[in-house]
Parts: sequence; C-alpha cells; structure tokens
Amino acid sequence: MKYRLMDLLACPICKGFPLELIVFSEKEKSSNFNVETPACEEYCGLKREKVSKVLGKVNCTSCFKIEIDEAILICPKCERWYPVKEEIPRMLPDDLRNKNEELAFLKEHRGEIPEKTLKLGRPFNIAKP
Repeated sequence: MKYRLMDLLACPICKGFPLELIVFSEKEKSSNFNVETPACEEYCGLKREKVSKVLGKVNCTSCFKIEIDEAILICPKCERWYPVKEEIPRMLPDDLRNKNEELAFLKEHRGEIPEKTLKLGRPFNIAKP
C-alpha cells in the first residue's frame, strides 16, 4: 500500500475521513518515475496532514518509493479498524471479516496499537492484560 492511498481511503461503513494509519513495517522499492508535487489532493498520508499544510515539505517521488507492508487503519469516527497485510488494505464489511484472523492480528501488534482500539475497536477487540 502506498501512502498516497490515504488521500483516497475512507471508512466503508461510516465514510469517516481521513483514517488514522499506524505502520508496522514498510520497505523502499525502486521507481523510475517522477511524481509532481503535490501528488495527493486533500490529505498527505506520509506527513499525516492536509496537503495545504505540507506544500514544499514532502518529496512525493520519494514517498511513492515506499510500500507499506503491514499496518492498521483506524476510523476515528466509528472506531472500526482495518488491517493492512502483505501491502493490501483489508477493508471488508463486518460480516465478511474473519474474527479469528483479525483477533490474531490485534494480538500480534498489541504493543503498537492504541489501547482505545484494543478495548473498543470494531468489529473485534481485545483487552490488554
């Protein structure tokens, strides 16, 4: 997943925007193209700010070389969270999500996920011991 996607993603349930992004792992990939600045229209996922606040402070070409491998997306409006696994955001409706897999994801990253999401996140959550 590219940081650029944060300018396009909204919660599929409540349409909350922008989503909070917590990156667990990322890697840089080679790229032979140049990106005009700003590439994003409204929200810069890399700087986690509105584009108007980061003009001239971000190199979009460098940003496009970064691939987010594993992360979590959190909707601040409805408290839903969505995993990013193997570079793909998994933003399914609640009834299509695999509870066991989702809880395992939360447990694996519990030290990096906000307590509020662990305890109150939708559709599944866990309590920190």
